[in-house]
Amino acid sequence: MNKHQDMNCRPGCGACCIEISISSQIPGMPSGKKAGERCIHLNSNMTCSLHGTESYPDVCRNLTPQKEMCGDSSEDAMRYLKRLENLTKPD
Repeated sequence: MNKHQDMNCRPGCGACCIEISISSQIPGMPSGKKAGERCIHLNSNMTCSLHGTESYPDVCRNLTPQKEMCGDSSEDAMRYLKRLENLTKPD
């Protein structure tokens, strides 16, 4: 049995578009983006304008929302992803 509970993105969250780093080039952000930096493709309704396009970064495409990552609120997701970034950043 899968210990992860896959889920759909929480409407209006945007945590992934802020807290995760993107090391690949994306339109308008040739150096990617740093963790904690808001992606320029995050719309005012907190959805990604690149989602579903060929320009959607692989790191985003491969990140599956799961209960332990998303928690019960956008704030929970921000905390979790910030901690994950800190644990995985190079020294």
